[in-house]
Amino acid sequence: MAPSQYVQAAPPPRLRALISDISGYRVHSAPGVHHGLPSASLTVIITLAETVDVTFDSGHRLSCTTLVGGLHSKPAQIEHSGFQHGIQLGLTPLGARALLGVPAGELADTGTHLEDLLGPAATELTERLRSASTWSQRFELLCDALHRLAAPAHPPSPELAWAWRRMTETDGHIPIAELAGEIGWSRQHLGARFRREFGPSPKLLGRVLRFQAARRRLITGRSDGLAGLAADCGYTDQAHFNRDWREFTGTTPSRWIAEELPFVQGAQHLGTAS
Repeated sequence: MAPSQYVQAAPPPRLRALISDISGYRVHSAPGVHHGLPSASLTVIITLAETVDVTFDSGHRLSCTTLVGGLHSKPAQIEHSGFQHGIQLGLTPLGARALLGVPAGELADTGTHLEDLLGPAATELTERLRSASTWSQRFELLCDALHRLAAPAHPPSPELAWAWRRMTETDGHIPIAELAGEIGWSRQHLGARFRREFGPSPKLLGRVLRFQAARRRLITGRSDGLAGLAADCGYTDQAHFNRDWREFTGTTPSRWIAEELPFVQGAQHLGTAS
């Protein structure tokens, strides 16, 4: 069996406000199911072989060669035959507007085909990526296409952009009342506008960000036991940590560490494109 490959590319400067990360993968493993977990980025997958078969918590199921997944708070089930080959992008909410032409809130808790948003441009991009022979070529083709697609997006209101930035830079630790006070809105008005633009409520995004920070520390080995991890990431106690972890992953922290962490850590040891 050929070794698995994981590679990454830095988004070019013009796209850094739109794209949080770019990675490529060619994975051989036993057939099974992986979990697409909540995060603060929308997900775009362009397959280079096979399809991506995903079922969302709502029951919505997609089998496609290109996938756009919105912000979500429940794990998505991703089935695979044992061979996965493709490119994955993380998009910021501004990226959703500039590259896909829609606010992130319209894609929340579900997924769609990239072709449904970009039309023939998505099909052409997929064909060109599949014809390339190296990761460097693929990433260059991808970034060139994204440069052409990027439109001057009508951004979220300054207040919502500020709220998103404050929440992400603090890993969700800023109290919602304090955040609303900073922008001069009521909590109710902030919540309604935030959900319409981004999908999750401010409170839910804060929980996702806290979970994302804890997961990142586990992946990188910067944790001193689950109790210490819970305290470091702002949970009131380990029971609180366990409840959120189960909600966002569908399993307990210890089981996720045993079953999923080795795979995820392998994907994080990314080389540069060549």
